[in-house]
Amino acid sequence: MFERISRKLAGLISLLWREVAKFGVVGGIAFIIDSGIYVWLLHGPMSDSQVKAKIIAGIVATLFSWVANRFWTFRHRRQANVARELVMFLIMNAIGLGIAAACVWFTKYVLNLTDPTSVFIAGSVVGLVLGTIFRFFAYRFWVFGAEMDQEGKFAHDHELLAHHEKTAGTQAVSPDTGTIPTGKS
Repeated sequence: MFERISRKLAGLISLLWREVAKFGVVGGIAFIIDSGIYVWLLHGPMSDSQVKAKIIAGIVATLFSWVANRFWTFRHRRQANVARELVMFLIMNAIGLGIAAACVWFTKYVLNLTDPTSVFIAGSVVGLVLGTIFRFFAYRFWVFGAEMDQEGKFAHDHELLAHHEKTAGTQAVSPDTGTIPTGKS
């Protein structure tokens, strides 16, 4: 089982390494933009509106991210329909931003931690990490994915993932013994 998981993980890493490096650079710069604006808003005009401050900072960082990912990270995979690409990008970023804002909301209203450091860590560290993981896969497979399917190097990406899901679904583990039934008694 661990061998199969490590084989799939190694396959995914080798499949995505180029985009991950560029995406990381764009993400790092977007993190600086997001965090800088968020800290400025928390200690200035929006000191009592942490969730709204997170949303505003996220919107500015999102606009930077779209331009950088479109013209650098995924420049060879841009969609011909710019409007569709932007709408998909904004939808995926809204979900990612929602993840970060939810982390701030959870910290402030469930954990009752309202100091600027706690809400900063919740939104700009935990929220951005979780949102970034979601965004990478969303960009890779939905936003900038149409052109990738036409490029020879990436033509079988979806097949690989579909094959993994198909083979995983064919081997049911018995709840009684924890083993895969062989059909022999």
